[in-house]
Amino acid sequence: MTFRVALTFDAEHPDRPTRDGVAESILAALERTDVRATFFIQGRWAEAYPETARLIPGGGHLVGNHSNFHARMPLFSEAGLASDVRESETTIRDVTTVDPRPWFRCPFGAGHDDPAIVGALAGMGYRTIGWDVVPGDWERSSDEVEASVVRETLAFGDGAVILLHSWPASTGLALPAIVDRLADAGAAFVRIDELERLPIATPG
Repeated sequence: MTFRVALTFDAEHPDRPTRDGVAESILAALERTDVRATFFIQGRWAEAYPETARLIPGGGHLVGNHSNFHARMPLFSEAGLASDVRESETTIRDVTTVDPRPWFRCPFGAGHDDPAIVGALAGMGYRTIGWDVVPGDWERSSDEVEASVVRETLAFGDGAVILLHSWPASTGLALPAIVDRLADAGAAFVRIDELERLPIATPG
């Protein structure tokens, strides 16, 4: 039986040392397997890596906003939050020529359930998007990431939204096997705009 799986990647500056070229290897793996995914892009990351950022919509992937400074949304004042989100939106649009609205992912999931933050984002044309499967790729080996994603996705079933990141070396190494194993199990990979049910974020 076929079931849908949405791979999502937070494209952001790493919060710990990593090797160069991980984002590019992820995009190359997706291209080789003809898989379309969703990327939530940090504005400052797009500004720092414009060529890589442009490859994302160029590969048919969906683009969302992941804030400009990757700070926890509740730390901002009302004006500061609006400034951060709009600055990221402008940068993403200028670099990729794609409008990231209405897709927004709160850094760390912080503020996803705060009515003031959700309302402010909605006023700017956004809805917050979370995840169902979180393998902790920022702190686990590629084998652990692969095993966690496959196990949790199969347990969840149709419409699972997987949270991965663009910078951990483990993600780039694990992705080909993740795609192969889930495809063998009947997965059809989709972007989040192809799902009826979308999860809200949970802090992580």
